[in-house]
Amino acid sequence: MDYFHVPDELWKQIEQVLPEEPKRHGPGRPRIDDRTVWNGIWYVLWTGCQWKAVQRRWFGVSSSVLHERFQSWQQAGIFERVMETMVHFYARKRKIQWKWQSVDSKSCPAPLGGLETGKSPVDRSKSGSKIHLLIDQRGAPLALHITGANEHDKWSADDLIVSIMVERPDPQQVKQHFCADKGYDYDDVHEFVEHER
Repeated sequence: MDYFHVPDELWKQIEQVLPEEPKRHGPGRPRIDDRTVWNGIWYVLWTGCQWKAVQRRWFGVSSSVLHERFQSWQQAGIFERVMETMVHFYARKRKIQWKWQSVDSKSCPAPLGGLETGKSPVDRSKSGSKIHLLIDQRGAPLALHITGANEHDKWSADDLIVSIMVERPDPQQVKQHFCADKGYDYDDVHEFVEHER
């Protein structure tokens, strides 16, 4: 996988969920096209580097433009649709490995997160977020849920299961296992998983 360029076939799918480029009025620099910007965002998401670490010469666009476009797309809910597009793309190309599904979470600092954060139990009660993820046997994400860092893992298990972005096969026909650590080992989580089988 190329960290610098979204594959052409996947880009054609992502492009369909992006908002239309606004029409240009008056003088000034032309708007950087979405494909170029998306390649820069793709790189940041793959590597986890800071926005300001992206060099203009890599993509022909400044890190501030990448971050601004990322923020505006995020506020417009575009990334939820992109995630769904990518899960469907993965399902078609690689086939989801349903036999083992796993959930876990990661706490991260979120000093500018506002009311949607919580006091992080792993970072001296600073404002933080928690990313909850459900993946298939290969580690491909099938569902994502973000909460304040102070939310217990068990409360997100049902949100993850019901928000899997593709239709799960019938458990009577395809054997499926649910792997989780002790943070999910509660009767109500077990009951919910059994009910969803």
